[in-house]
Amino acid sequence: MDVDEFVEANEPGESGERFELENGKLLDVDVDGTVIAKAGSMVAFDGDLTFSGKSSAEGGVMGFLKEKASSEGTPVMEVSGQGHLYLADQGKEVQLLELDDGEAISVNGPDVLAFEDAVSYEISVIGSLGGASAAGLTNVFLTGPGTVAITTHGDPLVLTPPVRTDPEATVAWSRNLSPSVESNRSLSDLVGSSSDERYQLVFEGEEGFVVVQPYEEGPVEPA
Repeated sequence: MDVDEFVEANEPGESGERFELENGKLLDVDVDGTVIAKAGSMVAFDGDLTFSGKSSAEGGVMGFLKEKASSEGTPVMEVSGQGHLYLADQGKEVQLLELDDGEAISVNGPDVLAFEDAVSYEISVIGSLGGASAAGLTNVFLTGPGTVAITTHGDPLVLTPPVRTDPEATVAWSRNLSPSVESNRSLSDLVGSSSDERYQLVFEGEEGFVVVQPYEEGPVEPA
């Protein structure tokens, strides 16, 4: 295609939605007020926007930025003003979820890309993996109403409990679920004691959902 065709084929769409996917890996947020986004996820913006770090909030993030205490912490930024904010995260797929009033989802911290300021959020710590990778155990509890953008490596799979999942492949789950951590001795013997696959998140019951991805995210290295 020539240059004009290239520009026309790839210019931003205008759907009128506040959160719009320009493609599967790029989110366009029409900011008119304030949104919360993952620090470092901005790839472009226009208009009059200001960016500020958001370390904590009473009844809110509850230590979201305490990355020194937990390598799973994910810094966030508050974006205010009017304009378009374009977000992406290392080529991961972006998934948009609309939360009703009081509806909630627990999301692995590094997989939170952005959410509307009407969404309340706080840290939820499940436990540890006995000294192994704790990926997926420090989660962000998001409660609507509002739109939430999360990221996955590849297309997600949504499962219904009862189910066991690899913590490093687990992205999110519904609010009514409270997973426990178990060690599988047979898997430990099969793959070796150094593998994290011997640990699973155990989701009981017959309601709710669990989101997994076709990729195992290793532990986040502390800065």
